[in-house]
Amino acid sequence: MRTLLNFLIRNNYYLLFIFLQIMCIILISKNRNLQSTRILNSSNAVAANTFKTIANTREYLALREENQMLAKENASLLNIIRSRSYELIHVASLVQNDTLYKQKYIFNSAKVINNSTNLRSNYLTLNVGSQQGITHDMAIINSEGIVGVVKDVSKNFSSALSILHKDVKVTCMLKKNGFYGPLSWEKDDDYSSATISDMPMHSRIKAGDTIVTSALSSIFPEGIMVGYVKSFERKSGDAFYTVKINLSTNFKKINHVYVIKNVFKNEQDSLELKSQTHDKDDK
Repeated sequence: MRTLLNFLIRNNYYLLFIFLQIMCIILISKNRNLQSTRILNSSNAVAANTFKTIANTREYLALREENQMLAKENASLLNIIRSRSYELIHVASLVQNDTLYKQKYIFNSAKVINNSTNLRSNYLTLNVGSQQGITHDMAIINSEGIVGVVKDVSKNFSSALSILHKDVKVTCMLKKNGFYGPLSWEKDDDYSSATISDMPMHSRIKAGDTIVTSALSSIFPEGIMVGYVKSFERKSGDAFYTVKINLSTNFKKINHVYVIKNVFKNEQDSLELKSQTHDKDDK
């Protein structure tokens, strides 16, 4: 079907010329004003519809390129927005020039070329790799919310742990007041749900509350959409709530995503590791 459409598009002017020539011959042979006028009007209408169909077909065939361009433009806009909003990191309070602030996160567009949702350990494959600046432990989101974390990287591809993976944990919080807890994907969760454990009893949580990522995560930026509170309970002997949430991301329809690099992650991890080592030595 695509080959036929391409053939019609390439030869549309020749086909239209042949069609109009036939119509002219018919008009001349008839030699009647009324019939000729009607046939001419009909041929004009057919020609107009033909051009309209060709234009619509070209637009349809160009959708893939348009989507890729939009994804790149969105990534650029996210970089600009993040560099001018609450993600600005204070570097030196005594310096009064353009180096006072630095952008903490860099966004890159990518496409999901493989995705699983029915396993205990679900993965995604992206069409970007080390040549595009992708590295281990980068966050992945889309327009709906969090998606996963990059695990392995090759030259032009990368494999990622989906949020629907038993080993993934992301620190999330209630948007309304900042109380937080670790998000995980438990055995009783499906592809549209997840669990937050250790949510404080005094968090004033309610069904329908919005859950977003916390600043305590060194991978995800703060404030990325996660989902909505479905239910919560205090299990026997626990001093915290266990919260079930509906994920905002539809993992059955993931296509275009954004891979996020925390520019200062290595520095943060190195400092935290050093502090932990000192604590062990002190003991």
